[in-house]
Amino acid sequence: MPISHDGDVPSPPAVFPVCFEQVVEAADRLRGSVIRTPAEVSTTLSERTGAHIVVKFENMQHTGSFKDRGSLNRILGLTAEERSLGIIAMSAGNHAQGVAYHAGRLGIPATVVMPATAPFTKVSRTRALGAEVVQAGASLTEASAVVDTLIAQGGQTLIHPYDHPLIIAGQGTCGIELFEDHPDLDVVVVPVGGGGLISGIALAASGLVPKAEIIGVQTELYPAMVRRREGRVDGGRGGNSIADGIAVKRPGRLTGSLIDALVTDLVTVSEARIEEALGLLIELEKTVVEGAGAASFAAILDNPQRFAGRRVGLILSGGNIDPRLLASVIQRSLFRQGRMTRMRVEADDLPGRLADVLATVGRLGGNIVDVSHQRLITSVPVRRVDLDITIETLDHGHLTSIVDALEADGHSVEFLK
Repeated sequence: MPISHDGDVPSPPAVFPVCFEQVVEAADRLRGSVIRTPAEVSTTLSERTGAHIVVKFENMQHTGSFKDRGSLNRILGLTAEERSLGIIAMSAGNHAQGVAYHAGRLGIPATVVMPATAPFTKVSRTRALGAEVVQAGASLTEASAVVDTLIAQGGQTLIHPYDHPLIIAGQGTCGIELFEDHPDLDVVVVPVGGGGLISGIALAASGLVPKAEIIGVQTELYPAMVRRREGRVDGGRGGNSIADGIAVKRPGRLTGSLIDALVTDLVTVSEARIEEALGLLIELEKTVVEGAGAASFAAILDNPQRFAGRRVGLILSGGNIDPRLLASVIQRSLFRQGRMTRMRVEADDLPGRLADVLATVGRLGGNIVDVSHQRLITSVPVRRVDLDITIETLDHGHLTSIVDALEADGHSVEFLK
């Protein structure tokens, strides 16, 4: 058997910690309280990949992610005494907002411990939803000690982000909806952090569409569940990931046992592939997702042959991305596609040369965004000048035609990063 993150060797449970019937019960319990998100065929993504793709838009939940489901199902399972003492959660993002939102709706005191490094937007949003936010530690690991202290002082109930039966069953309602709407799916691709979402979806599949493959996706920086399945105890090198929502180093015990039994495969994708997927989802599907939400599509882009011709359920797990990061991703996507380019054109330092260069770009349909005229750079001959230009073009072919024309006019062209 694989070895878990803390070195224990788990045994296959005689009875799963969560069963299909509990997911069905959760679906009944949550009906009308969480959004039944659309699950629609995407013509654009299908054409791009060669698969028949059905997109489940969990980025359309009230707080922007699937976490609404599990957090509410767990909160509804509290006793009257537990409600009166309040609840506590530890999160840097989506789980925090799910807990805060539903606790506020139900009049339950909620405290959320967030790392001191959590993005301002997520801290302010969690507070706006009604929770008391305590910022402590440089990471979730350091913040966990504060959670233990607060529970010892106040007796609050911990709402775990993934490793609890009610959390898993609640997340599985996403799968219930997906399979009810599209019972003919061959495979479902799911982002994986702690494993709550994929465990719940796999349970839903086991009862509704047992033939469907369930494939989990992790980032290469945080492959904890992949390595657990390989029998390794390390959770990956970590670091600053665009997919911070699945940047989990310690996979769950309950989720791990369910994944062992019900999930077909686990794969990893690079940060660059996730960024590419995020940009394409914005451009082709016209939907905003966070890095973790784009990981499932990244896996299809990474291995299109595996999915070609098959009916694929694609879980977009969340859309809570920082606006500045989103702007950067869009800009980088344009550069990657040859639609935005920075170049340095070396020309003779003579009157009218700048106008000639710009006229060539304009004549061939390039849109000039920015120009910098560098005549004092010592590395350039005194009778020559560097023109740094940022231009918009249709694609790589259009860009090539402009560069060829500039070089035909006697200018040297260098692409800038």
